Amino acid sequence: MNLIPTLPENAPFTPEQRAWLNGYLAGLLASGAPMPTGTPVEAKPKQPLLIGFGSQTGSAEGLAKKLGKEAEKRGFLPKISELNKISPADLAKESKFVIITSTWGDGDAPDNAVNFWAALSADTAPKLENLSYAVLGLGDKNYSEFCGAGKKFDERLEALGAKRLVPRGECDVDYEAVAKAWTEGVWPVLESASATPALPAAPVEVVTDPAHATDTAKWSRNNPFPALLKTNRRLNKAGSAKDTRHFEIVLEGSGLSYEVGDALGVMPKNDPVLVEELLATLGCNGDEQVKDANGKDSTLHEALLSTYVITQPQTSLIKAAAEKANNGELLGLLAADKKKELDTWMWGKDIVDVLRACAGAKFTVAEFTGFLRKMQPRLYSISSSPKAHPGEVHLTIGAVRYEGAGRGKKGVASCWLADRVILNDTPVPVFIQTSHGFRLPDDTNKPVIMVGPGTGIAPFRAFLEERKATGAKGKNWLFFGDQARATDFLYDDELTAMQAEGSLTRLDLAFSRDQKEKIYVQTRMLESGAELWRWLEEGAHFYVCGDAKRMAKDVDAALHEVAEKFGGLSKEAAADYVAKLKSDKRYQRDVY
Repeated sequence: MNLIPTLPENAPFTPEQRAWLNGYLAGLLASGAPMPTGTPVEAKPKQPLLIGFGSQTGSAEGLAKKLGKEAEKRGFLPKISELNKISPADLAKESKFVIITSTWGDGDAPDNAVNFWAALSADTAPKLENLSYAVLGLGDKNYSEFCGAGKKFDERLEALGAKRLVPRGECDVDYEAVAKAWTEGVWPVLESASATPALPAAPVEVVTDPAHATDTAKWSRNNPFPALLKTNRRLNKAGSAKDTRHFEIVLEGSGLSYEVGDALGVMPKNDPVLVEELLATLGCNGDEQVKDANGKDSTLHEALLSTYVITQPQTSLIKAAAEKANNGELLGLLAADKKKELDTWMWGKDIVDVLRACAGAKFTVAEFTGFLRKMQPRLYSISSSPKAHPGEVHLTIGAVRYEGAGRGKKGVASCWLADRVILNDTPVPVFIQTSHGFRLPDDTNKPVIMVGPGTGIAPFRAFLEERKATGAKGKNWLFFGDQARATDFLYDDELTAMQAEGSLTRLDLAFSRDQKEKIYVQTRMLESGAELWRWLEEGAHFYVCGDAKRMAKDVDAALHEVAEKFGGLSKEAAADYVAKLKSDKRYQRDVY
């Protein structure tokens, strides 16, 4: 008897999509099309499967490699590649294609996918009528362009005539279990469809029961190690407008290891003062029994303190509160064409502010928690080398504090670490997030150029420690900037000592408020453009860490300008030069 493949129950499709796909598979069987029959996969001819990834920190790349391993087990012949190494002409020769991509900035493709997007979106891109494809996007709902790169790839492939295998998957930051559910839904279609009709573009917002999330690592995102904080030191001097901290966390006994360039995941707790404000606004005492964000029985107080996001409100909560309070002004801002106005109104506001603006809106406890998102770990660039500090991991974090809507606001994780974690006492749940795309060159003789203003110095402190510990012969050049040299020269003693001993070849500083005109790291790059170009021509690797929206874009523009002015390249040739730096892994960014 033939086996009729059906979608797994936890596959991320609506009932209508599930019914359509299951019916389609059953129809294939009835028509005599080849179907899975339980025969060992080795007995079937292997089908080519191209898997492309766009990955800034390594998450999408890791998922692509897992998909490739599973594809081999299922009888496919997978080829895994970063998207920049795939051309539209290559796609025209393929039959099945899966994209897994993250998004950064304003819906942009990651660095190792930006060239692919440029070629795919060009007017010269070929038609792809013989290609069937699927797209999985990784994103963060705190950003307006959620999964923007995945959406662009999906829509462009459809416009070129390719056939969508399944609706686009869209994963929030807690992606592992939900990505697994999406791939389980893709396999039946990949395995059984020799010619698949196009499916609608509507994305699938993947949601799974956290109880089904599994993780094979001993200490991981789903099972962080309870480390202890041994050092909490302020780096800014008296008079600074900033509060940047140096943290040292003990990893002994965990078995965790990392490389420079990796990030540390930290699972924080909410501010108890904010929890009490929220409870008072809701008219609750905190003893109410609820399910927390992990599906476990809890008091409302503990659930709000440890498992739910209680700062940024979701649009669904804003809408429900506005409707209950009959707040016409706020309801008007929720219109699709009022996004900018809503963002302006929401600046600096948290859930308490929204509820207070919607006085009279009443929620049951279960109804209210249903509008909340699960607390996610924060990822911080590691600022130490394990060779220099065995058994420890160091972080460089700016404590976020500001006034918004007439109330003081605090960064969830930064102020938890800075203000409330007791040294050598309070457990700090941590895990290592490997960053495959942010690594020192294998050839230690290669020069290294690092651009890291503010807390962007973090990974470059680690790079410099690593290069010193390993005896690397390559030159090291650091661009660092902040507001004022007297108060904001982070790690000044360490950096000047490195420069004096020669392990830091060159240090260019840009303190924006020490003179009338603003000076930034990109200013210093252009001032030293001739020397910067010589280093690049010697094979230097170029790194950037810090703010994605402004600094990283300004530095990128300066790099293009250096290629034009000091390399004598045309605008188009300069763009090609920078693109090749990226594709050769000589231009890497850790931006946020």
